[in-house]
Amino acid sequence: MLRAILQVWGGTFYLLNKILLSRVERTTGEKQKRRRILCWSVYLVGAPAWLTIFAIERNWIAGAAELGGTLSMVLGVVIAVRGKGNEPRWIDWVARLAVAIGLAYSVYDFGGIKAITQLLELGLVTGFLFGTYLLAKQRPAGYPCFMLMNASNAFLMGIEGYPWLVFQQLISLGFVLDAYLTQKRRARAKILAADTT
Repeated sequence: MLRAILQVWGGTFYLLNKILLSRVERTTGEKQKRRRILCWSVYLVGAPAWLTIFAIERNWIAGAAELGGTLSMVLGVVIAVRGKGNEPRWIDWVARLAVAIGLAYSVYDFGGIKAITQLLELGLVTGFLFGTYLLAKQRPAGYPCFMLMNASNAFLMGIEGYPWLVFQQLISLGFVLDAYLTQKRRARAKILAADTT
């Protein structure tokens, strides 16, 4: 029962986060700012469920990344509210430290990098941390990183028996791809508009 509740809780809010990411790229100005704040805030609501799942499954690397990434989401909210350049620097350092601790503990717990789940966690962590950091800084290069994260996490959750989360990760992948393609089209349109003037 607990696994089902955690899957629905974590999966729903993370999927909503990816849907909102896609919607953020389709708006501008004050509406985009409000959607960006909502996008990062929704993610934070789902974080406790994911942290619990990663702890239950001994996914220490992913759990530490989730904790560090949660700080990146807080950074995203701060940047959306205050604007770029006004964010506290300590958040970046704490996020990086959390990942280093998670990796070290996973290596200790498993006696090295021995399990396929650890490799999937490394893919998840790489995509997640770079993705959240780049998107919190409002850099679109974070979207391909999120694609790596979603694919790695889908495999990880499949191996560990969380079918709703596999489904949620695959659907999320579609919304991340949509956000990325929308951003690319908008950037191309700006370049074309600048060339014609």
